[in-house]
Amino acid sequence: MNTKPKNTGIDIKVKLSTLWLFATLNYLYCDVVTVMDPQKLKQFLAGTVGGMEITPVFLLGAGILVEIPIAMVLLSRLLKYKPNRWANIVAGIIMTVVQLLTLFSSSPTNYYAFFSIIEIATTALIVWYAWKWSGPEADELPVDHQAHQPALTASR
Repeated sequence: MNTKPKNTGIDIKVKLSTLWLFATLNYLYCDVVTVMDPQKLKQFLAGTVGGMEITPVFLLGAGILVEIPIAMVLLSRLLKYKPNRWANIVAGIIMTVVQLLTLFSSSPTNYYAFFSIIEIATTALIVWYAWKWSGPEADELPVDHQAHQPALTASR
């Protein structure tokens, strides 16, 4: 089945990968803006942000979490239909839930709420596209290579 949406002609793998890239850039820029916030910067320098201690274990967990959308940029293009579809659904749900939890666990700043809404909408859209994805790409279907080769003729 063709995976190109009728309205845009964009392959679903490209669309999912692009959405993951968009989400990743929003996560990263939100972090950059947060470090530019003088109140948050003081907390980072003190080693405690929003009452949460910034430890090496916390940073490893944050690194693993941010690696999910980064990896999905690549995996959305490389994986075959079924694992691709499910990886996007699972990763999208994880990132949506995590962002919802961080948004509602404290009183967010305006810029954090702004980025969070974009990130939640993007990862929810990823889940929706992956859920609606209904078949493998044409390039994953078996090809009869002999049927597509031109006949060789002897010319003597």
